[in-house]
Amino acid sequence: MIQPKQKRNSRSREMDDEGIESETRGSLEDDVDALFKIPLAEFTGARNDLAARLKREGLANDSNFVKALAKPSISAWAVNQLHWNHREAFERLLSTSQRFRQSQTSHPATRMADLRGSLDARGEVLSHLSDLATVLLREAGHNPTPDTIHRITTTLEALSAHATPSDGPTPGRLSQDVDPPGFESLASLIPTADTTKRNEETTKVTPSQKSGSAATKTQHATQAGKVQEILQAEETRQAGIAAAKGSLQEARRSLIEAQRRAQRSEAAQTKAQTEAKKAETEARQAEKHLRDAEQRFNKASVASQDAAHRAERIDAEAKEAAHGVEAAERTIDKASKELNLLLQESAAR
Repeated sequence: MIQPKQKRNSRSREMDDEGIESETRGSLEDDVDALFKIPLAEFTGARNDLAARLKREGLANDSNFVKALAKPSISAWAVNQLHWNHREAFERLLSTSQRFRQSQTSHPATRMADLRGSLDARGEVLSHLSDLATVLLREAGHNPTPDTIHRITTTLEALSAHATPSDGPTPGRLSQDVDPPGFESLASLIPTADTTKRNEETTKVTPSQKSGSAATKTQHATQAGKVQEILQAEETRQAGIAAAKGSLQEARRSLIEAQRRAQRSEAAQTKAQTEAKKAETEARQAEKHLRDAEQRFNKASVASQDAAHRAERIDAEAKEAAHGVEAAERTIDKASKELNLLLQESAAR
């Protein structure tokens, strides 16, 4: 009776361990996702902190896994942010590739139209995501150069070329750009010959139907050739769109810089005009002061000359008056002497 109980206890412990391990894995996945959501400049510090914490908790393997995570490039970081912050548009891009695959099995009469429609939808979503990436980069303080936007677009194209997310890089956790899909990658969207062969084998071919097999193969080959032409045309179109967007971004940046220079020049011109007007006003005021000073100087000079002339006349008059006083004093002295003599003579009689 003890042995079954021991088995049950052992099984219970195993289930508990599995639950703890599952919970730990879930927590680690959330922590790693959080790393790829934060601003790019904070990635390295947050990664090292998380690795150190896991190591302290005795999770050496998880710590080593986190420590090995590479800091994303600026374009890979932008694609990650599109995945986390604009999931609807991101998923719509993936769904356009699924729509393209489904168009392979559509009715032959509408197949080419379905293919072009799905590729047009894919191009529109790529253009929309490219615009969103430009906004994300600017809001984060990064420069959305044409080269960066082109790498973002090609990475998105590469992600959309995979049939399922498990076939390629993990969306939202990119560290580097994904190689742009060439024709070989886009051709993966086309059903393989093995699939076509299996579909043909599911239908029993009678001797009377064998005569049409060659025509069927020719039709498939023609359709495959048309699909290849569409894919090549789409690849060329997307490259042209990316180049045009790059040129547009460069032109916009040049326009903004030219506008800034024009504003700086206009401001400098306005300042110079203001200073020139101020200097002109000051010059006029100084000239007026100079004229007033000259007038005052001339008046003072004339007044000085007049005063000098008056002083000369007064000096001459003073000298004449002095001579007159001396003459009068001499006349009085003489008269006094004569009067004294007369008085003496009169007294003597």
